[in-house]
Order: sequence, then structure tokens, then C-alpha cells
Amino acid sequence: MTKLNEIAPRPGSTKNRMRIGRGPGSGKGKTGGRGVKGQKARTGVAINGFEGGQMPLHMRMPKRGFNKPNAKEFAEVNLWRLEQAIAVGKLDAAQPIDAAALIKAGVLRRAKDGVRLLGKGEITSRIDITVYAATASARAAVEKAGGSVTTTKPAAAEAEA
Repeated sequence: MTKLNEIAPRPGSTKNRMRIGRGPGSGKGKTGGRGVKGQKARTGVAINGFEGGQMPLHMRMPKRGFNKPNAKEFAEVNLWRLEQAIAVGKLDAAQPIDAAALIKAGVLRRAKDGVRLLGKGEITSRIDITVYAATASARAAVEKAGGSVTTTKPAAAEAEA
């Protein structure tokens, strides 16, 4: 039975921190790994982006674009990924497929704000899938295979009202 005062970490599992600026014998003495002289050898350096009083480059460049603060983020899934999951038996093509089924099958990790069906690859199985949105090529490929795509995305007129 080990006693509390005898507990120690495994040999070699811990390392002492490097004590810099403690003499030449330490291997990190004198300048302490900072090089020699000047502003960068001192503490509290704020040099990156400073151009000696000239307007810095990052402030001279024009601002562009806009990031929508409430933009929706979608989980995207391609047709080939669905076909692959059906082939290995993780998805049942006979059952309706939705976000919950895709997560359960391991095709997606999480649904985020909705699932978008993309048209990369091909699908041979007949599936009935419900997603937030689907590309035209994905919709055409699923319908060509005899399946159907249902989208839950609200119509543009409803979104404005």
C-alpha cells in the first residue's frame, strides 16, 4: 500500500521548466534567448504592424465585404456520401431520410441550422429525403433514381413578411 507522502510521478514523465537569464551555465543565460539589444530584447514589445508613425498597411487597405451576423450555417452532404452509407447498410433507403437519420448513421456529426444536399457523385438507390435545401443537380439526380426530395426551407415571400 503506497502512502500519500510516497506518491511521485512516473520517472521521465515530468520536466522542470527552463529558468532563463540565470547565468551562462544554464544554457539560456545573459540575453535569455532574446538575441541582443534593441526594442525586441525588452519586455512589452508592440512592434508588429507599427510603421514608425506612418499609417500602417492594414489601415491603408480598403475595407471590403460583409459578414452577416445571423448567417445560417449548414451541414452539407453529397450524393456519393448517401450512396456509400446505403451500400454499407448504415442508412436504410426504404425508410424516409432526414437529419436525425443521417446523424444516427454517422453521415453527419450535427445538423447545425439544417442540412443541404449537394449534387457531387451519383445515387442509384431510390430514397425519400427531407433536407433544408438541395441543389438543382442533387434534386434532379434523386428524382432520376426514382426518389423524392422535400425541402423545409421557407419560401422567400414568407421570409420577408
